[in-house]
Amino acid sequence: MKIALIGATGLVGNVMMRVLEESKYVPISSISGFIPVASEKSLGTEVIFNNRKYRIHTLAEALEQKPDLALFSAGADVSREWAPLFAAQNCFVIDNSSAWRKDANIPLVVPEVNGHVVSGSQRIIANPNCSTIQMVAVLAPLHKKYNIKRLVISTYQSVTGTGAKAVRQLENERQGISGSRVYPHPIDLNIFPHGGVFMPNGYTSEEMKLEEESHKIMQAPEIRITSTVVRVPVYGGHSESVNVEFANQFEMDDMLRIISATKGIVLQDDIDKAVYPMPKYAEGRDEVFVGRVRRDFSVDHGINLWIVADNLRKGAATNAVQIAALLMQKEFINA
Repeated sequence: MKIALIGATGLVGNVMMRVLEESKYVPISSISGFIPVASEKSLGTEVIFNNRKYRIHTLAEALEQKPDLALFSAGADVSREWAPLFAAQNCFVIDNSSAWRKDANIPLVVPEVNGHVVSGSQRIIANPNCSTIQMVAVLAPLHKKYNIKRLVISTYQSVTGTGAKAVRQLENERQGISGSRVYPHPIDLNIFPHGGVFMPNGYTSEEMKLEEESHKIMQAPEIRITSTVVRVPVYGGHSESVNVEFANQFEMDDMLRIISATKGIVLQDDIDKAVYPMPKYAEGRDEVFVGRVRRDFSVDHGINLWIVADNLRKGAATNAVQIAALLMQKEFINA
C-alpha cells in the first residue's frame, strides 16, 4: 500500500506519521511507499518516517505516483482542489479538513460509531471535527439505548486545535517574547469563547460543526443541540462539558456500564479520590476519557458528562488511520 500524506509537516501530519509508525491500526509492514507532501516553503526539506528520511513532495508529484491512500491534513481549500484528483485515480482520500463534511454524498466517519457507511464506491471520506469525534464516540451508544432529545455543550479546546502558530503564540506569551499572533486576544492566563469564525446566527463555525456533524454521524437530525466553544491555554487535548437530556428513563448503573463497555472509551470517575479526566493526562493517548457522570436533576431524564481526548490523536490523526484500517479490513484497499 502506497500512502501519500498531505500536510506532513503540520501538527496533525506529524501525529499521523507517529500513529502509522506505531502499527496499532495499520501494520507498518503493509506500507510499501510513503509520500510526504507539504507547502512550497517546505520543498527541499525531509521528514523522518519509520526511521527513514523522505523528501517533501509537491501535490502534483504525489499525484503522479498514484498512491492507494491519501491522508489530507492541509486545509479545506487544498482538499477541495486536490482530493477529487486523487480520487479520480482510484485513490482513497481521508480528509481531515471541513471541505467535505457537510456533503450528503461523502461519508463522515468515526469507525466505532458509523463504520458501516464506508463503502468502496465513495473514494473521499471525511474525518470529523476533533471535538465532535470524542463526543459522539461516547454519546452514540447512549442514544441507541435511551434516545437523546437535547444536548447542551461547552468545550474547552486546546491551542493545538488551531495549529502550530497558536502553540507558538502561547509559548511566546509565557516567555514574554513578542511574535506573530493567530488569536484576537492573549491566550496565556486567559480563555475566550471564540473558536473558528462567527456566523450570522451568532454562533461560531466550531459550534455549528458540533451540531451539524453530530446529526450526520449519529443519523439523528432530531436531536436539539446548542454549544459554546471556549479556547483554553493547554496542550494536551480538548475537554467538554456535555449535558444530555434523554427521552427515556435510565438507571445510573446501566448508564455507567454502557460507557465502560464502549470500545475506545475509558471511564475515570472516582470523586472520592479526585479522579476525573484531564487533558494533561489524555495527551498521547487514543482513548476518550469520561468522568463526572451524574444525574441532572433539573430535567426528568438528564445527565452530565465530562469528556476529554487528545485532539491531535483520536480527534484527528488516529481517527483517520482507523478509517484507513477499516478500508483494509473491508478489503477495499489491498495491502
